[in-house]
Amino acid sequence: MIPPGVVVAVLLVLITSQVFYAALRYRRRAYLPVLLTTALGFGLGQLWDYLGLPSLNLGQANVLPAVVFALLLQPLARFVPRAGQEPKETVEQPPAT
Repeated sequence: MIPPGVVVAVLLVLITSQVFYAALRYRRRAYLPVLLTTALGFGLGQLWDYLGLPSLNLGQANVLPAVVFALLLQPLARFVPRAGQEPKETVEQPPAT
């Protein structure tokens, strides 16, 4: 059985990443890096709660530090490598005769 806190945390990550993607205007970025940095921010927020520091919880999911960490990590989304972004090898063609 899946704990309710995991379901709430996953939904919060998805909703928050959509808000960040729509509201924060950075040039040329894809959704997947925004989603990954938001999930990392929520992971850091859970670590914050695990250490016993003050936080605002929604059920078992930590909200306030998680959103702050996710927001602070958003400028790093452009450095997340994506598949298909690597330069493709050029194939040399034989000279035309």
